[in-house]
Amino acid sequence: MTFTNNMIAELNLLLKFPDTSLMQGIKVHHDAEPELIAAAQRMFDKGIVTLPDGGYLTDLGHDLVEHAQIIATAFSHPPG
Repeated sequence: MTFTNNMIAELNLLLKFPDTSLMQGIKVHHDAEPELIAAAQRMFDKGIVTLPDGGYLTDLGHDLVEHAQIIATAFSHPPG
């Protein structure tokens, strides 16, 4: 399995959520990039966020953010 463009957009959106507080969310505005708007809707449909335009992370969303951060950190380190 490979990451699709939709998956990458969703991972990038997950990484935009604040990681300092569970009580902070995001709002994807209607004039945002279409890929971002679509990613937010898909994440809502999957039960990852509370609103179609972002909102707060669900329990599943919090778990996924942790994994996304680990992947992003691992890929950002230079080899060696």
